[in-house]
Amino acid sequence: MSLIKNLMSLSVLAVLFAAGCDQSKAELDATKQQLTSVTAERDGLKTQLNAANQQVASLRQQVAALQAKLAAATTPPPAPVAAPEEPKGKKVAKKAEKKAEAPAAQPAPAPGATGPAQETRKGKGHF
Repeated sequence: MSLIKNLMSLSVLAVLFAAGCDQSKAELDATKQQLTSVTAERDGLKTQLNAANQQVASLRQQVAALQAKLAAATTPPPAPVAAPEEPKGKKVAKKAEKKAEAPAAQPAPAPGATGPAQETRKGKGHF
């Protein structure tokens, strides 16, 4: 008799277990379906993100190229270097020579001296 009770208890537990599995199987299937749809959506968003990143890189290159063209267009061309003209006539030639010699005639400042404010006086009577 005890064996029959044990078998009946076991069969009841088996039926309850099977019924419990059937309920959780439906939830599991629904969860798997949601996971599949979310995964597909994620993959689509990744594809869109990659396409947008490529477009951004392309646009940045275009902007850099346009900025370089603008900088080249706004920069004035270098001025042509004109050869110094030789003055005609004796008076003009003498004036040009004097102008050229005038800066050389002045004594060069001492190294380290920047002007009158830097003079140092030595000896008695100087503060």
